[in-house]
Amino acid sequence: MVKKDDFFRETTLRICGSLQIATALADVFDYFKRHFPIIGMRLSIKDDDLGAIRNIALVADNQREFPEEIVPLSKELWSEVQDWAPRVPHIFTADMDERFAALVKLESKAELVMPLWMDEKLCGVLTLRATRKEHFTKRLIELMTSISRPVTIALTNALAHERLKRTSELLAEDNRLMRKEYYLRAADEIIGQDGGMSHVMHMVRQVAPLNNTVLLLGETGTGKELIANAIHFSSAYKDGPFVKVNCGAIPEQLIDSELFGHEKGAFTGAVTAQRGRFERANHGTIFLDEVGELPLQAQIRLLRVLQTREIERVGGQRAIPVDIRVIAATHRNLEGMVLENRFREDLWFRLNVFPLIIPPLRQRKEDIPALIVHFIDKKAKEMGIRKRPAIAPGALEQLMRYNWPGNVRELENLVERELIIRHDASLVFDSLPNAPAGTRQPVAASEDADISGPLPLDDVLAAHIERVLARTKGKVSGSGGAAELLRVNPSTLRARMKKYNIRSKPSVM
Repeated sequence: MVKKDDFFRETTLRICGSLQIATALADVFDYFKRHFPIIGMRLSIKDDDLGAIRNIALVADNQREFPEEIVPLSKELWSEVQDWAPRVPHIFTADMDERFAALVKLESKAELVMPLWMDEKLCGVLTLRATRKEHFTKRLIELMTSISRPVTIALTNALAHERLKRTSELLAEDNRLMRKEYYLRAADEIIGQDGGMSHVMHMVRQVAPLNNTVLLLGETGTGKELIANAIHFSSAYKDGPFVKVNCGAIPEQLIDSELFGHEKGAFTGAVTAQRGRFERANHGTIFLDEVGELPLQAQIRLLRVLQTREIERVGGQRAIPVDIRVIAATHRNLEGMVLENRFREDLWFRLNVFPLIIPPLRQRKEDIPALIVHFIDKKAKEMGIRKRPAIAPGALEQLMRYNWPGNVRELENLVERELIIRHDASLVFDSLPNAPAGTRQPVAASEDADISGPLPLDDVLAAHIERVLARTKGKVSGSGGAAELLRVNPSTLRARMKKYNIRSKPSVM
């Protein structure tokens, strides 16, 4: 049996041993498991801005059994949480409150919840989870009570560090705007780099240092221009120009002149020679947005540029070399357009060297809370609102249920509209429309899948990875390995396997 003084000293050294609270909590968890039969622990706070419970740090034997970082609450639950102010640790089981137990994935297990108070303010809670409530003995509760103070200090320090980091980021953003270098850190503005956009950003980091042509595919409003910025400003061309062309916004009769320029006298009104967008992008990047809207004649000219890195102005006779990187984007199905003879097959092959699929917002809903906070900060600053409004209880839950047919752009517009209406009160987002019929996208079932109802995305991904590993007999990397079949980097696949607690069986030679 561990002594109380030893327990206090060892726990304090670990929980205060790092400003990275997740690292410190993992160290504490390893120590606790030597003495208690627990399966996980987490530090949580009430986030008044989000109207939700936010897990500051979580460590467990199997993290899939625990809730996500943000736990949205209904208005009724939020009101109960606001009134909840215990002073001593208590044991919580599913039969005490089925609603909250479902949100934290408690099921048949039990939790010991220890409130953390500082200066008469409830700062948060430390929660231990075990398979049975009998594991939480009187001796364990006594020991946990003894470490309340150092854990509270560690939590408040971590929150202060988080606020300081956020303030530092905002000051850095202000500095970039003052220097008119808004896009210099374009990748930093992409929300979800460690969430729903992690795979995309991994591919961005792979291709950015090279000079390959990149094709961005995704629905309207998913943020293709931001990804293009991130690629440009992470490349060798970052000191050159970044020229954006909306191919669908230029009249067909002007497209050649706009893209490739013209010589004096090339047509009526061409009183002087003019450089086109490709020449302006020399030693930099040209971003061809909505490339599927290009007429066939312009497609032929674009194909030549990609093949030779030379352009000819309209009415000109000489080839002009250009040193550029080409990034194209579209929401259209170019392969289908090829079959319909509306897009050149040879151009499709040229563009499709490194396709990047940007997921729609409905497929990365875990990023919605961070996106909302980002847009509230951004729009409040643009509109001169000094005090950032909070999100009303229950509103976040409503936003997470919506399917977002307009993607991130629709979310940004909704936040701006809500700030106009309620900048001096809590944001309720009651102007959010009901999801239109047809916005729910069908999910293609994997082989041998038996889905009788909606499943959490993590469960679907884990099941698919397990099926592919079964097919490869546990082989992760190399020819015929699971990473090759899934078209992901082996290190990315191993990170996913670790997250979902999937073990690969030894491959059979």
